Amino acid sequence: MEARGLRALLCVLVVVASSIALVSAAAGATADVGTRRAALQESPEGDANDTPMLGEADQTYIDVFITENGSARMTVDYQFYLADENRSAEWEALEANVSSETDWYVAEERRSWNETLSKGENATDREMSLSNVSITTETTSRPEEIGHAKVSFEWAHFAHVQVNRLEAGAALSGFTLTDGTTLQFRWPEEYALYENEGALQVKPSPDESAAGSVGWEGERNFPDDEPRVVLIRDSDAGTDEPQSAAEPSMPWTIVTLALALLATVGAAGWLLGRRRSDGEAAVAEDEAVHRPDGAVAAERTVPDGPPPELLSNEERVLRLLEERGGRVKQQQVVSELDWTEAKTSQVVGDLRENDEIEVFRIGRENVLTLPDDD
Repeated sequence: MEARGLRALLCVLVVVASSIALVSAAAGATADVGTRRAALQESPEGDANDTPMLGEADQTYIDVFITENGSARMTVDYQFYLADENRSAEWEALEANVSSETDWYVAEERRSWNETLSKGENATDREMSLSNVSITTETTSRPEEIGHAKVSFEWAHFAHVQVNRLEAGAALSGFTLTDGTTLQFRWPEEYALYENEGALQVKPSPDESAAGSVGWEGERNFPDDEPRVVLIRDSDAGTDEPQSAAEPSMPWTIVTLALALLATVGAAGWLLGRRRSDGEAAVAEDEAVHRPDGAVAAERTVPDGPPPELLSNEERVLRLLEERGGRVKQQQVVSELDWTEAKTSQVVGDLRENDEIEVFRIGRENVLTLPDDD
């Protein structure tokens, strides 16, 4: 009986052990399937280990072109360096995925940038939106072979518009640049960086800059109020065209005749002005006020205020407004005071910020007015 009992006990133990092994194997298989599904969800097709994601690019360039209406045309260039056959094969797989699953990649980029946009709306208190999101791929071979996955879209109300002034960057407040990432701001030729007391209005100081652009490179964590770029419009920028070398110079005969004509007109004007002044002097003498003692009380014209050279730039603009009845075009300020467009724009911008004048637009021209006293 003892031998039979021992054999029965051994059989039971074998059956139990076999059952445990089968259950463990099934659980392991289920876990493997779940893990693989999670990995597959990271990319639309294929194993994530075989196909790199956009965020795994060797370099990322974020180009932001700020338009005059305050929107931004953005291009995010994910660059993959194809240094060997393995990297080239990975790029070909990614390129094929982007081509076959374009909508998936567009949706992922839209979702990611909408998170950044939401933070920008909170920081600026402006309603914003993304539109025309697209993705394309290409391969370049100079100076080295690089695969480019470019995501493009438009960001509405990216910058704050103030007549002849643009303030941009607050929409990216708190934005983080990772290692290998470059952020670049560009703008139209009609605008230039605003300069206040010799300091360009860019925060933080750019890592690199060129005409019409500034840029920063990672790793960098921007504070809540950065990056920030202030631009001022200069309507004369880029309008002068150099004279072609093939064009003939003005003949000296024409110059001489023009000078002679100007001299004749000037002499005639001087004679006419002298006669008029003599006539006015006679009338003034006839209308002179005689005092009781018989002396003549001549009225003298006292200049209104100090001479222009003793006034600040802002005071000269305000005096010109008062002389013109409280309203004048910005171009008239440029011609009357013989200033450049950039200097005029800066002075006007400062007066507007201090609420000393109001500025509105008629067509493509700025009109300055004194504020209402209501």
